[in-house]
Order: sequence, then C-alpha cells, then structure tokens
Amino acid sequence: MHRMSLMTILLVLGAFTAALLSGQFAPNRPPPQEYLWAAIGGGLMGTGAALAGGCTTGGFFNPVLHSSPAGWAMWAGLLGGAVLGIKLLLWTFEHVEWARTPPPTLRLPDALTRRFPLLGLLVACGVLLWAAAWYGSDDRQVAARAVIVVAGFAIGFIMHRARLCFARAFREPFMTAEGDMTKAVILALAIGIPLAALLFEKKVIDPYIAIPPTFWLGSLAGGLLFGIGMVLAGGCASGSLWRMGEGHLKLWVAMFFFAWIGSCAGALFRKIGLTAIDETNVETYEVTGIGFQAYLPELFGGWGASLALSAVLLLVWYALVRYNESTEKFTLL
Repeated sequence: MHRMSLMTILLVLGAFTAALLSGQFAPNRPPPQEYLWAAIGGGLMGTGAALAGGCTTGGFFNPVLHSSPAGWAMWAGLLGGAVLGIKLLLWTFEHVEWARTPPPTLRLPDALTRRFPLLGLLVACGVLLWAAAWYGSDDRQVAARAVIVVAGFAIGFIMHRARLCFARAFREPFMTAEGDMTKAVILALAIGIPLAALLFEKKVIDPYIAIPPTFWLGSLAGGLLFGIGMVLAGGCASGSLWRMGEGHLKLWVAMFFFAWIGSCAGALFRKIGLTAIDETNVETYEVTGIGFQAYLPELFGGWGASLALSAVLLLVWYALVRYNESTEKFTLL
C-alpha cells in the first residue's frame, strides 16, 4: 500500500496491458549466463541508487528538471558507468567461455495469443474499476491512492508504447552510435526545465522535494555504479519495469536484486552515516555524509545563470551525440 510500491506495481500492469493490446507480450528466456548479469547488474543499480538518492529517474532526470547539479553529477557518473559496463561485457565475451545459445522459446498457444487484445482490455477495465472503488472511499488516504493507481497504470502504458529507456539513452551511443533515445531525453529536458523553473518561481511547487541530498560525491559515485549495473542488467529501473510487463524474465531477476540489494545498501549507508540526514544542520536544505541538496538558483543567486548552464550542458550533450552518429568516434564495438 506504500505509494511508491503501488506506483511500481501499476507501472508493470500498465506495460503488461499495452503489450497485450499490441500483441507484443511474449515470455522471453535469455541464455543462462544472462541471469548472472541480471543479478550483478541489479545489485549494482540498487547500490548506486542508494548512494545517488534515486535511479535514472529520481537521481538524474528529476533533479536536472528541478535545476539541481546533483542530476548532472549523476549524469556524468552514468556516462562513465556505461563505458565501463560495455568494456566489461566485451572483456567477458573475449575471455570467458560459456554457452550463449538461448533456451528454447516459450511458445504460447495460438488460441491464447489471439485473445491478448481482449485480455488487455479486461485488465484495463479491472484497473479502472479498482481505482473507482478506492476513489469512492470515505477514507481520504484510500481515495488518494486511486489517483496513484490511474497514474501508475498510465505511465507504464505510455512508457511501453514509447519504448522509453534511459539505459538505451546512455548505452547506445557507445555501442552502435544510435542516438535517437538520447536526443529524446535531451528534448524532454529542454522542454521541462524552463517549465519547471516557472512553477518554482511562482512557488507552485517546492523544488527541494525532488532534490536528493547527495551532491556531488553520492550522485557521481552512485551514477557510476548504476551505469555499470544498467548495462549488465540490460535496462534501467523504469525501463526494466515496463519490459517486465512485456515478459522479459531477465529483467524480473534484475529488479528483484535491485530491490533487495538496494534496500540492504540503503540501510547500511544510513547506519554508517553516509546517507543519514544531519539533524544538527541549521540550513533549510538537507545535508548528508556524501552531499547536500544543491539548487542552482540558490547557488548562482538567480535563474539566469542556472538556466544558461543547463542549456549549455544540453547543447554540448546533443552536439556530442550528433557528432558520434556521423563519425562513430565514441563507439566501443
């Protein structure tokens, strides 16, 4: 019943429904060694998220939208981690001998696959009835969860149809020089940053709600570990969730270890004081052993320099992606 757990469950359900309606649901079994990569990658992603205060969404995308350099620090770590992860995979392909033949494909009966659209429609109706039942509750907390049910389901559905994956945005330029997903993320940030700035300036939203207290060390180190992990696992956190709904068994393993190891790492880091909030600090922002809640307008004394810095970083990222698409100078394969 926790709002984030509920959101995650509904995201998978939304992707599952989209896969059924589009006829793309297919249980996928990878070669046996891929489960090992899934476990290691999921564990690294969980550890990295515990350090950075979030995954590619909560540690990178949202903080960048909220004009926090913590997001850009994780961005740098993710780029470095993607390179190291690809190099590690290439090394194992060259030096480790194991069977790479995938197991036999799990074939579903044709009578069942033909009914996928109908099943998807039934799941969608069931979710809407679920949300309606909660929304009509006299308990305000239960009624509020109805919004989470609909929002999580819609996010999962849309992410599946858009094939949105942050891992692809950071990984593919170094693997194939393909930069479509990277440019999509850049465009989303270019649109979102000034709109978010307007909301913050008008005090409609408190920006500190989505800024982790991890700038700069936690964000950079967490991004590095997360970047390696998402390459080994084959997807980031949000991308793995919608692909779970599509039937990828490897991602179920990766997300299990992401949740398990990430929870253990988070508890350990808090216990030893790395990510615990310093209650003696008198500032308005939170401080931990590996950083603080950094907000660019506060650091620069206004929005001009903050928006200019974000624009320059996005332009540099875009220019490098376009250059690599033409020359393949940064590809590692």
